[in-house]
Amino acid sequence: MQELVTEIAKALVDDPKAVIVEAVDREESTVLRLRVAPGDVGKVIGKQGRTARSMRTILGAVSMKHHHRYTLDILEEHLDKQIPGE
Repeated sequence: MQELVTEIAKALVDDPKAVIVEAVDREESTVLRLRVAPGDVGKVIGKQGRTARSMRTILGAVSMKHHHRYTLDILEEHLDKQIPGE
């Protein structure tokens, strides 16, 4: 799933080298954290969130097939910043 989200994001952005997808496993789910260059955040979110919603729909379909829940978080901070608590 991590590779799928990475490839989709790389196809959408201007700076594919800056795409980072981190998988965080929880008890019954996996959170995929997507980071892109600051100028590309809007491209992965899309107008009115449609692109992000589409990626989440794909993850939902795969979740049903694999019987494991996947969620997508699109992180908007700059790549050099750390998330508090990490």
